[in-house]
Amino acid sequence: MANPRNDKGQEPSQKSQSVGGSGVNFTQGFPARVEEVIGRTGVRGDVIQVRCKILAGYDQNKIIRRNVVGPVQIGDILMLRETEIEARPLNQRRK
Repeated sequence: MANPRNDKGQEPSQKSQSVGGSGVNFTQGFPARVEEVIGRTGVRGDVIQVRCKILAGYDQNKIIRRNVVGPVQIGDILMLRETEIEARPLNQRRK
């Protein structure tokens, strides 16, 4: 049986991205590799602070500190929306 096609000649499972209106607009992401897991932060400890190396873009090979929500380990690739803002360092509490 032939595959049904819509009036644009595309298969029904394919989605076309429109330029304006109600289409989805994606922002440019910059890949960064996790080099070191610094520690947990946040009120409940649900955010992990990592040092990552930017792999592409204007700040290529720059190492910055970022906060990540969710499981992460050394060697993971993060897609960063921006590479200029760095997270504040963790305060070491002493008891």
